[in-house]
Amino acid sequence: MDLKTVFLKIRTEDIAYLKFVIESYEGVGILRTVDQKQAIVVLLVAEDHAATVRSILASISREIALAEVPRPEEVGDDWLFKEIAEKENSR
Repeated sequence: MDLKTVFLKIRTEDIAYLKFVIESYEGVGILRTVDQKQAIVVLLVAEDHAATVRSILASISREIALAEVPRPEEVGDDWLFKEIAEKENSR
């Protein structure tokens, strides 16, 4: 299964809410915090669910401020994201 990554900048206080919404759609995606201070998160999305996640993000953007951002160079100590980044870079 191929995972797509979507990086978002949101307000720190919205991280838990966005995580709840995304993960309430069971199996659609996983949200990980990449940089808590800058409130940058990554959505790990199964390729089959990419359109669904885009629809969810469009809908939720009416409630909270979010902006898609490029992948940060530093990903902190998130082991799962590091593995995915290494896999993507080796392609």
